[in-house]
Amino acid sequence: MFMKIYHNPRCSKSRQTLNLIKEKDVEVEIIEYLKVIPSEKELNDIINLLGIKPEKLLRKGEADYKENFKGKTLSGSEWISAMIQYPKLIERPIVVSGNKAILGRPPENVLDLL
Repeated sequence: MFMKIYHNPRCSKSRQTLNLIKEKDVEVEIIEYLKVIPSEKELNDIINLLGIKPEKLLRKGEADYKENFKGKTLSGSEWISAMIQYPKLIERPIVVSGNKAILGRPPENVLDLL
């Protein structure tokens, strides 16, 4: 089994999710998405695997959201562009395994992929 985690090491939920994966001795690729920003295609793929609309992947409590997007109605592709421009807006952590993905909030969600 192989997993990919879009990870922010400063986030406790992200660290907890990663620890749960490591405890199960699963091979995992760690992508620090604030350093290596996902492409438009990657975000589209993740959103499709999660089965959500792009807006549902946003962290609306972030200053970038409040300052630039609060109260605005954007299309799905515009939200994806916003996440690429402001990667802190991307909810975390995201774990992908094969053709499935979950948000690690709560971290125990990752157990559904194992």
